[in-house]
Order: sequence, then structure tokens, then C-alpha cells
Amino acid sequence: MIADDRPTLGIGMVGYAFMGRVHSQAWRSVGAFFDLPVRPVMAALGGRSKEATTAAARDLGWAAAETDWRDLIARDDVQVVDICTPGDSHAEIAIAALAAGKHVICEKPLANSVAEAEAMAAAARAAAGRGVHAMVAFNYRRVPAVALARRWVAEGRLGRLHHVRAQYLQDWIADPAFPLVWRLQRERAGSGALGDIGAHVIDTAQFITGELLEGVSALTETFVKERPLAGASAGLSATGATDGAAGGAAANPAGGTVDGAVATGAVDVDDAALFIGRFSGGALGSFEATRFATGRKNALRIEVNGSKGSLAFDFEAMNELWFHDHTLPAAEAGFRRVIVTEAEHPYAAAWWPPGHGLGYEHTFTHEIKDFVEAVAAGVAPAPSFADGLRVQRVLAAVEASAADGSRFTPVEES
Repeated sequence: MIADDRPTLGIGMVGYAFMGRVHSQAWRSVGAFFDLPVRPVMAALGGRSKEATTAAARDLGWAAAETDWRDLIARDDVQVVDICTPGDSHAEIAIAALAAGKHVICEKPLANSVAEAEAMAAAARAAAGRGVHAMVAFNYRRVPAVALARRWVAEGRLGRLHHVRAQYLQDWIADPAFPLVWRLQRERAGSGALGDIGAHVIDTAQFITGELLEGVSALTETFVKERPLAGASAGLSATGATDGAAGGAAANPAGGTVDGAVATGAVDVDDAALFIGRFSGGALGSFEATRFATGRKNALRIEVNGSKGSLAFDFEAMNELWFHDHTLPAAEAGFRRVIVTEAEHPYAAAWWPPGHGLGYEHTFTHEIKDFVEAVAAGVAPAPSFADGLRVQRVLAAVEASAADGSRFTPVEES
């Protein structure tokens, strides 16, 4: 084996389910495709179950397993803590890791409440003064087409921005029989489609435009208010529990009753959120986040219209960016498709020949690459915990507006 004399950067990750698997893939692959100033070492994986965590560490490429995240943070061979747990544990783990002098990358949304996000942002500010850095993991910023869209807006190719239309459409819980997984419980997830996928589209819109949402008017809805309790879940799939210990006939979300062996629970988060908003530069925005858009699997869509042009993106065709140059004569104008795989495009030079598209997992590799480079250089990575807090404030304004008859609600300033 060829010797590698670069300094090492020990990684400890908490959580090994859907996000843990994709983060593991990113940590495994980033050094093979990007020339990093340090060598990431996958030191330890954290989870509650010793047997399951040990098996996941073996399968995903981690050198050791820990069943208490406090022990993972305390390890001398861990300099970075990667948080891939549900939102209810983000604040506790991140604040403890930063206090221990560990750099932190944390999955989105940053927290389950503004108060938690404020505490995390304050801890990150204090840690930054000691040379310890933190980043929130909004991976869609690292789609090459999205990064290119940001570049073109920053270069002024769209002129003054007038409209932003943003959607995140999924359908994985449209079946009323789908079980009550943690993403449908406020105590674990904070909110429903709004926080889970709405947070992504809010951040993506603010990233591309370079502007912040200043106020919103919103509607939210929970279409299925009672669901079977979950037996087992993985990623975005689950099976229902069959233990009838709850007893008796339970309410069926579709009406009537279900078999007495199936217990149900209340859904206390939104299934869908719609809101309009005003951006700091004057543009108007419309947003939709739903997990009931039957036929749409992961359609993060955004269109931006400006005085000099427009652009449009859909993650279900993630290697394409559509662009309209409004300065051309009408006879020549119109949207054209740009295949974002050229070496001149963001991140693309590290991968395959032009026209050989990338996938979902590559966005996380790009995210890890940017994070590692920032940490190695001693500079603040982006998006910061302060950026995550700003998104959390938008989420809170949406919920407040929806609870108050869609009243226009300013986004609280930091």
C-alpha cells in the first residue's frame, strides 16, 4: 500500500439508518475522488443497540462501535462528530460535541424548535472562537445544477429577481395504512412534511437567490390523522405492529374500524404545507411541501424568474438545469436544457466524462468534501448553524401563520 503522510481527521458518526448509510457512503468515497488536505478516518459509529450498531459498523466501514454517544464524543481518535439521528437529539449531541472541542456536521433540520436551534447556534459561535466549526447538512446545495444556478444568479444573469416557485413533492405516506413512524410524531420530528422536506426547499431557495424569506402566509393540513403503530421501519419504508396489547378495535384512518390486533396512534404533525412569502430583495415566493403528491417520489423543484432571465430545476432530473435568457430576441428566446456534467460545472470534474450523470449519494460526498476542506483550512463551513437557525425561524413562522388563519407572519430576526 502506498504511504499516505497527510494528517488524519477522525470521524465519529451517531446514527446508522437512512441518513447514516448515505453519510457513510460519502465518508468512504470522498477521498477517492477529491484531493483533500487531510485523510478522513471512519473511527467509530454510535447507536443504541450493541448488536445492531456493531453489524452496521462492519457493513458501512466503521472501525469501532459505541452504544452511548457520550463515549463516542470522548474518544481521542474522533475529531469530527457527524449527527444522523432524528431531530429530538440534535441539540444535546451537537452542544456536547462542540463543548468537547469536536467539529460537528448535523443533519437537517437543525433542531425541532427555534429554542433548540438558538442554543445550537450559540454553542457553534462560542466554539468557532476556539477554532471548532459546525455545519448543517443541507445536501441539495451540493447538487451541481443547484450550485450552478446559484452561480448564475450571483453573476446577475437573471437580473432583478421577481418570482420564486419552490416545491418538494413526495408520496410515501399517501396510503392511510402506512404506519406511524417517527417522522410522523412531533416529539421526535418537530413537524411533518414542513420540517422534513420543507426545510430543504426553503434552504435551497434562499441559497440560489442569495436572499432571505422575511415573512410568510401559510396553510398546513394533516390528511390522515390516525395510523397503525409501526412495528419496524427503515428509511422511508415501514411495517405495522401486530401486537394487540392496546386492546379492542382501533380507529381506522380511512373510517370504520380495523382488526382488534392492530393498535393505532394519532398523527400530530402536518402532512402538507403551503405558503407564500416575500424575500429580502423584493421577490415573491410560493412554497409547497407534501408527502401526498401521488406519483412524485422526490421532486424538489424550483423556478426563479428575473428581469433578464429564468431558471428551473427538478431533482428527479438532477443533472439538468433549464435556463431562459430573456435578453435574446423573442424569435430566439425560450428555455434550453443544460446538462450539468461538464468539468467546468461545480463538482463535476471529480467524477465521470460529460453526460455520465450523478445521483443522490454524490450530493453528500460533495457536502463532506466542502466540510472537510473548511475544517482543514480553519474557516467556517457553510451552511452554518446560524443558517440552520434562520431556516428554523421560517418553519416556525409558517406554523404560526397556519395556526392563525394564514395571517402574514414576519420571520423572526436573529
